[in-house]
Amino acid sequence: MRRLPSLKLLLALLALHGGVPAAAAQDVTALRSRALAATCANCHGTGGRAVENASVPGLAGLPAPYLAEQMRAFKAGTRPATVMHQLAKGYSDAQIDQLAAHFAAQSK
Repeated sequence: MRRLPSLKLLLALLALHGGVPAAAAQDVTALRSRALAATCANCHGTGGRAVENASVPGLAGLPAPYLAEQMRAFKAGTRPATVMHQLAKGYSDAQIDQLAAHFAAQSK
């Protein structure tokens, strides 16, 4: 079975050949960040803004180093949690940093 090239590679190739602006290839990273962050919306609210009186905190506007540290603590099992320790294990360090940067850039 042949493996299909990634979207990022396709956009980069199209950009080289004038089919897509170079900025579109850079937008892939932003799109992936938003898609990754969307998985957090069920508990932490859309865009990381928790609903009023929620039992889980909002993530929007928190410092990226703090968010990354907490995610890594969940992943390592050193911070108590109900489900976050299980969820965090599914993220690579790069994805954790990407999520932290994304939520830090959001307004509260």
